Amino acid sequence: MAESQETGSSEGTRAADTYPRKILEYMEGFLISKTIFSSCELGVFDVLLASERPLSAEEISQAIGASLDGTQRLLAACTGLQLLNTHQDKGRVFYSNTEQASVYLTRSSPVSLYQSIQYSSRTIYLCWHYLTDAVREGRNQYEKAFGVTSNDLFQALYRSDEEMLKFMQLMNSIWNICGKDVVTAFDLSPFKIICDLGGCSGALAKQCTSAYPECRVTIFDLPKVVHMSRKHFVTEADQRISFHEGDFFKDPLPKADLYILARILHDWTDERCIELLSRVYKACKPGGAVFLVEALLHEDGSGPVTVQLYSLNMLVQTEGKERTAAQYAALLAAVGFTDIQHRLTGKIYDAVLGHKET
Repeated sequence: MAESQETGSSEGTRAADTYPRKILEYMEGFLISKTIFSSCELGVFDVLLASERPLSAEEISQAIGASLDGTQRLLAACTGLQLLNTHQDKGRVFYSNTEQASVYLTRSSPVSLYQSIQYSSRTIYLCWHYLTDAVREGRNQYEKAFGVTSNDLFQALYRSDEEMLKFMQLMNSIWNICGKDVVTAFDLSPFKIICDLGGCSGALAKQCTSAYPECRVTIFDLPKVVHMSRKHFVTEADQRISFHEGDFFKDPLPKADLYILARILHDWTDERCIELLSRVYKACKPGGAVFLVEALLHEDGSGPVTVQLYSLNMLVQTEGKERTAAQYAALLAAVGFTDIQHRLTGKIYDAVLGHKET
């Protein structure tokens, strides 16, 4: 009998040791994402920021136009995720934003991730519904997700003015947070004339002119992107930023000392990357350089997990993939760039710099 009890205890220990905690967390990870997405969409964090005092669930539900029961459950989940603080007063519960929620999840914050979250919720999340198909077929899933052809990548990405603006707001919010780190990863002060290829909203161009007061930046992008950027993002106050309309695969590139390609090459196959980089090399002034901003994989491909997931996202949404520093260096070397170096920023995006000999 004693032997039987010992065996049972051993089996119980093994069961406890093999409880799939991490797998269960991964399985339910999308619940966390959608809780954040919905809280932002409903304006929970905005309401609490504007109130300047803790609010009850009743007050919040009225402000966001939602049911009391649903609001209570959402607030409880946000509290559990450490996005909200709770305060007890005479048996009632009141809620306020945590510092991170106020800084990153409210629309009015200068470093808000609100637009990035909206794009993740309404575009990326829908594409990922077809991840299995993307893996099987080896191609992006825009046609299934949105009913638009993906033969022209940016026609799919910019399938409407609304979608284009959402994408530009996404990139704007990312560079507001990470831009300074990447443009200062190397000393770019020797390069006075800079061309930001696919510069989108101009957020990275602004980081350059802020970090390097003597530089001038030309944003090269599609005509409709330039129009949207002028309308919503870049003002006359940004005097050292100008625009050049065109398709960087087809049209002549402006002469520059430095070409920035920030989150551009990861959209494309190796063949298309070499095609674009060849055009950059020919346009680049002798002694100039190319500056890549990308999320870099470890050389053995073992991580970081965020970049591994980004590479899956590239499969679902684009023609490209995330790469290692050595893979980007090989692409640059293939077209003639030399003295290629990379720097890790410790954040999402890193930097690669290659030079054209004088």
